[in-house]
Amino acid sequence: MQRLLAALLVVVLVFSSIGCENVFIGGAIRPGTTSVDGFVSILQISTVDGTTTVTFVTLLSNGTSSTFGFCGDQRPRFPINQNVRAEFHPGTPCNSLVTIVVL
Repeated sequence: MQRLLAALLVVVLVFSSIGCENVFIGGAIRPGTTSVDGFVSILQISTVDGTTTVTFVTLLSNGTSSTFGFCGDQRPRFPINQNVRAEFHPGTPCNSLVTIVVL
């Protein structure tokens, strides 16, 4: 009975929020993906776990640098000295690329 009441409350809240015209429920967010953007400053390729090829990309954004490891040889997809946006699925030992856009 409590589950039914909780589900009914959620449905009522969602429908009442939609009436405010400020709620958007859509497919712009891909579940399980992360997006980063920045200026490509360093590319390195390496092997981890003895078998997995990983491309390490250092991106500069707002005065800070962040390094990401992507599965496989992704160097052609990350042009040096260009701004890019990368969308990926986080993983171990490397992240799986979904899309890359040169900005």
